Amino acid sequence: MRFSIYCLVLISIFGCQPERKEDVNIQPYIEEIKNEYAPDKRVALFQVEPKEFNGTWVIKGETNLPDAAMELKERLEDNNIKYIDSLQSLPSKELDGKHNALVTISVANLRSNPKHSAELATQATLGTPVKVWKKEGGWFYIQTPDKYLAWVNSGEIFLMSDNELEEWMNRDKIIYTKTYGHAYSEKNTKERVSDLVAGNIIEVVANEPSFYKVRFPDGREAFVPKEEAEPYNQWLDGLEKNTESLVSTSKTLIGVPYLWGGTSTKGMDCSGFTKTIYFLNGVVIPRDASQQVHTGRSIDSVKSFDQLQKGDLLFFGRKATDSTAEKVVHVGMWIGNNEFIHASDRVRISSMDKDADNFDEYNLNRYLRTKRVLNQEDQALINLQRNFTFLSSN
Repeated sequence: MRFSIYCLVLISIFGCQPERKEDVNIQPYIEEIKNEYAPDKRVALFQVEPKEFNGTWVIKGETNLPDAAMELKERLEDNNIKYIDSLQSLPSKELDGKHNALVTISVANLRSNPKHSAELATQATLGTPVKVWKKEGGWFYIQTPDKYLAWVNSGEIFLMSDNELEEWMNRDKIIYTKTYGHAYSEKNTKERVSDLVAGNIIEVVANEPSFYKVRFPDGREAFVPKEEAEPYNQWLDGLEKNTESLVSTSKTLIGVPYLWGGTSTKGMDCSGFTKTIYFLNGVVIPRDASQQVHTGRSIDSVKSFDQLQKGDLLFFGRKATDSTAEKVVHVGMWIGNNEFIHASDRVRISSMDKDADNFDEYNLNRYLRTKRVLNQEDQALINLQRNFTFLSSN
């Protein structure tokens, strides 16, 4: 009798338990969204860390892609997955609407992490408008016109609202065209306000006979010799964007030292060099060689260099095998006569001709392919427009 009662109790306890559903893993949903919206973390932020508590998922992390966040939530809801939304959408509210900025020094060093000792990821030159996503200590997480994400020290940018940036865009500006120079405190003095590099954009306050009086984004005023700069819109209208102008620009940079992460005439890496050539000819191309290789039109992959034209980009690295993917590690630009120009130790000209004094056997052996970027329709390429209007919706 006692045994029968004991059995009935066990049945009542365990028999009434609801059937346990198979554990749900939402990581595949997150990976699908990430692969669709943010396959390259250098240009898109989608960091999601899910945690499960008693059958409910807490979605933590941050993103600057509102469509990606919405898509993830919709997929979870469509699959009847319970979740708590703790995903932070950027820009951060801490910025108080100042989620734009202008670079206010000749060359801003952008880091992979918010500290001076972090790797130099890229650079941005004076007058470059950037998107600001969040702040951490004295650093801001920003995105450049070529979509690159990095950290910049607060002293190197000037924060702006949408309206303030639009007002700046509509003001008269100059572009500095000399490789390197200075802005001075007075017309007839050598007292310097700032150094300047090619591509710097500065607001014009007054147009005087031999100088431009300019204003930096942070309010500093100075004088720039007219022979070293040009009105921005005039420069833009005068761009020829042809093969000869690309070659001419590239040769003005010969001897500039190699700098990992550099994109300015103070120092540049291989892709920073090609990016700078195209920027000074009115075209913004992706930052890294592994990104640039996906732009433009394929021209050659079998060393048929007679098919190339000046301005084409040559890519080098490790070819794909049955077990490893292709890896692009270097880029240069074709300048004709079997030669290409590239940043390697310094900006230099090398040749594919085995009989030439500057023959580059090393890069010939690791050559991968050539792409044509000039005058190509490509969503990854941005043509500069008057007053930087293309930057207002990064």
